[in-house]
Amino acid sequence: MQTYIAILRGINVSGHNMIKMADLKTMFETLPFENIRTYIQSGNIVFNAKPGNDQDLEKQIHDTIQKTFSFSVPVIVLEEKELRKVRQHNPFLTGRNEDVTKLHVTFLEAIPENILVEKLKETAQFLPDEWILEGKAIYLFCPNGYGKTKLNNNFFENKLKVTATTRNWKTVNELVSIAD
Repeated sequence: MQTYIAILRGINVSGHNMIKMADLKTMFETLPFENIRTYIQSGNIVFNAKPGNDQDLEKQIHDTIQKTFSFSVPVIVLEEKELRKVRQHNPFLTGRNEDVTKLHVTFLEAIPENILVEKLKETAQFLPDEWILEGKAIYLFCPNGYGKTKLNNNFFENKLKVTATTRNWKTVNELVSIAD
């Protein structure tokens, strides 16, 4: 069995797409997964499954959520080693010593096309907020808080044409700890 982390976008936000974590865990138990653990109400699930394709797992989870809860939410699945790599390589912590409460990671469902990335690099400078893309992770430093940045999920989805969901640095670290 391999450890995976599923992160859902847009549940339990402003009274929309409400799912209790106990109900989400129960739903996950209907799938061929084991050792299911949830973390906070924003839709973070650590689970074990037979090694497979992340996109197949995303579709399976997405479709089961839609069937069980009658609404659709984007799902991004990461292997444990991917999440560990994200935690180990945060450019705002290597060579810099930024306030960790101002750090976030936007996870992308796929690596975006190079032409879209290059165009974004040329046009998307919103200082003092900063972003650095590495693979399927966008590291964010938002000194005035994530709630005030233009560098949100919708912005990156529109510019890069891939599904995105963001977690704060504390959540990234907690998910790695839970996956141990």
